[in-house]
Amino acid sequence: MLYPIAILPGDDQHAWGVEVPDIPGCFSAGDDLDDAMTMAREAIEGHLEILAEEGASVPVASKVTEHAANPAYAGCTWAVIDIDVTKYMGKAEKLNITLPGYLIKRIDEFVKAHPEQKSRSGFLAKAALRVLESA
Repeated sequence: MLYPIAILPGDDQHAWGVEVPDIPGCFSAGDDLDDAMTMAREAIEGHLEILAEEGASVPVASKVTEHAANPAYAGCTWAVIDIDVTKYMGKAEKLNITLPGYLIKRIDEFVKAHPEQKSRSGFLAKAALRVLESA
């Protein structure tokens, strides 16, 4: 899931500040822009781990455009952090589904060419999340 982050610029005396608008209370900072984005990833993952431990749902990410229109974020630089949220959604469950053979073949070819997908199940989970996020 692509989580937008609002970044407030730092200077010689101040760190670069980061807020994750879709995850209440999720803030971070870094010495420079690159460090701020790295620290934002750690903050998001930490928050999602806590939510998972509490049995809470994973917050859905909004589009940058929605947040950028908010006057509270005037002057911020925007970036998105890609987080694999499937590991925070609970224990995996086995599911028996039926798909056309040609579709399975295309999925398997895609997964083979894109190792970041990890497996057919991972691909299907990410595809389902994308559809649900936009619903």
